[in-house]
Amino acid sequence: MIERCFLAARARGRHEFRLAHYSLQSNHVHLIAEADDRSVLSREMQGLLVRVARALNRLWVRKGAVFADRYHARQLRSPREVRAALVYVLLNARHHGLRLSGIDLYSSGRWFDGWSRKLVFASRSAVATARTWLLRVGWRRHGLVGLGERPSAPTSEFAARSRRDRRSRRGAPTT
Repeated sequence: MIERCFLAARARGRHEFRLAHYSLQSNHVHLIAEADDRSVLSREMQGLLVRVARALNRLWVRKGAVFADRYHARQLRSPREVRAALVYVLLNARHHGLRLSGIDLYSSGRWFDGWSRKLVFASRSAVATARTWLLRVGWRRHGLVGLGERPSAPTSEFAARSRRDRRSRRGAPTT
């Protein structure tokens, strides 16, 4: 159901926003997206999350909020950082303890062309082709991604920022 929402968003054809990769977990989603600016990212993410929430509410025959929290954005600035994010997102099921011998079928790994082994899937991609140099080419400077790699925890700077964000949402209102 969620992949169909991603396909529908892709078919909508907004050029200023592209969902490049994703990983669906039991209680959260990881996305790598490109956006022309923060306002486009905010607007398109809100639209995508509304589309997914409506679809899931229809599936579950219920009403109400689906997502307990809004998205957390982090700008990726270097080829190494992009490669680490790709490994983290595409192999995130391993990070959560699942033992996979191949590609996580609940990720966009089926359509990822940066695996160290050549893999071919015939289905229509639910993600857009990256346009930025970093996500299309730059990350490859640090090597293709192996199926046996294990994602590391986010950097301490990112983890500290995430903890700070969670604490601020619990107490004081934020803008």
